[in-house]
Amino acid sequence: MKLYVLRHAIAVERGTDPGLKDSDRMLTREGIRKLKLVIAAMKQLGISFDLILSSPYLRALQTAQLTARGLGAKKKLKMTGALKPDSNFRELIKELQKHRCSSLVIVGHEPHLSGFISFLLTGKLGMPLNFKKSGLCLLSIDSICYGRCATLEWLLTPWQMECIAASS
Repeated sequence: MKLYVLRHAIAVERGTDPGLKDSDRMLTREGIRKLKLVIAAMKQLGISFDLILSSPYLRALQTAQLTARGLGAKKKLKMTGALKPDSNFRELIKELQKHRCSSLVIVGHEPHLSGFISFLLTGKLGMPLNFKKSGLCLLSIDSICYGRCATLEWLLTPWQMECIAASS
């Protein structure tokens, strides 16, 4: 399986609006602009997938929706609580096991995603990763299971993705 891991784009900062719940923070204009460049790079790299799973938090859902729309995959988008920032890895692995896909994208939050990547690569938490907003990672997995089961193919920053998009 190809597992693409996409961190949500730049969102409204926490505490900007005291009445706004964390789960309701939306993407900023700058976040949308940068994400569109990342999506252009994804197209240029020929990335395709069978399914996109997203956290239900607004900023991740907006990121997933824009990605699905930009890659012509609106019908392939599903939300899952297993990608909420406080969810556990067992829950997320069970969710991934339910979907027999050769290629899928998950969209979520930090530090949950870095921890998940670390766990799939090493079987442990704490591998230092600098996973930027709108960053994209590709893991290869023969059989998804709880613990070490993945190989890192690449981890690209939004800036690197912008360079790929600009090279077309």
